[in-house]
Amino acid sequence: MKKNESGNFCPLIRKNCVEHKCSWYTHVRGMNPNTGEDVDHWGCAITWMPMLTIENSQQQRQTGSAVESFRNEVVKSNAENRQLYIDTFQQNGILPVNVTSLTSTNVLPENSGE
Repeated sequence: MKKNESGNFCPLIRKNCVEHKCSWYTHVRGMNPNTGEDVDHWGCAITWMPMLTIENSQQQRQTGSAVESFRNEVVKSNAENRQLYIDTFQQNGILPVNVTSLTSTNVLPENSGE
């Protein structure tokens, strides 16, 4: 009995990989997220999954970081714009008003019957 080469046996069909005859035999081109080296070769889609999952996680972290940076810029811009409005109103004799919610616990009397 001939011994299979490492990584050549397909557990789905229980024999050697049929390579291009299989729909899951896929060409991947890009960069290995673990080593940083270029990747440009064919392989089983199932065997690509760990590497692609790592790459996907890295991309999600970068996206999260970019969204957080964008959020911080929007908050900063909104605060600056709010202050510009307040300054403009005050220059024209309009004073800002703080509105307290009617549902606030410190506004309703204690035994109001509600």
